Amino acid sequence: MRIVEKVLHTVDGDIHYWTCFVEESRPWLVFLPGLTADRHLFDRQMVELGKKYNCLVWDAPGHGRSRPFALRFSMDDLAEYLFQILWAERIEKPILVGQSMGGFLSQVYLELHPGGAAGFVSIDSAPMGRKYYTKAELLLLHHTEGMYLSIPWELLIQWGAYGTAATEYGRSVMRWMMRQYEQKEYCALAAHGYRIVADAVETGRRYEMRCPVLLLCGAKDAAGSGRRYNRSWSRETGYNLVWVPGAGHNANCDQPDFVNGKIEQFIRFLPV
Repeated sequence: MRIVEKVLHTVDGDIHYWTCFVEESRPWLVFLPGLTADRHLFDRQMVELGKKYNCLVWDAPGHGRSRPFALRFSMDDLAEYLFQILWAERIEKPILVGQSMGGFLSQVYLELHPGGAAGFVSIDSAPMGRKYYTKAELLLLHHTEGMYLSIPWELLIQWGAYGTAATEYGRSVMRWMMRQYEQKEYCALAAHGYRIVADAVETGRRYEMRCPVLLLCGAKDAAGSGRRYNRSWSRETGYNLVWVPGAGHNANCDQPDFVNGKIEQFIRFLPV
């Protein structure tokens, strides 16, 4: 298995992404990390699932190697950047695997490109429909930067690690990813991400998936109201919800073998 780094050039910065190709007949898995996380969030998926499936993972704009990048993009812009990458790689109807922010992006992508994926796996994400959120929750998403900046950086790193992961491996990955930023850069990126998610929710779009969907959520996910959102999402839509035992918000880091197994089961039932 050979992982190749590639670049999409844009007027606001370069977007780095990585692919591993097995063979034409195999489906494509497109891994989309969460807010402030980079490609390393999916290292265990790229290594293991990359042996059987064609895989792609990116550092989203403003993240990892895709820096510097002007923080003036919307969720729609992110979806179009993703579309450009998939077009360049001639990837049709991939399986989108989005963790947290990556799951939000997947929903926006499928809203703008109906039928553009063979399936969607949400990992510790949440629905984008307006009905799932209170006014207070959306208001908070618009005003987070000052709160983050008020927390000493090393303490914020520890809170980030323990708030998103339940295992030492998961926490170590989160610490490493956070330490790639200066605090001001990290807080600006996080705040921008929360704002554009709120903006996308407030559009009132339906965000109805036109492909099979699997919801994975860490049984110990303590980030926001993730578990509540996933229960409501599953109840309202009938999407299959699987609790990942012993996992926090970054479930694919905490329990990679379990998550990889569920992704493979999902793939086996898809018409790809």
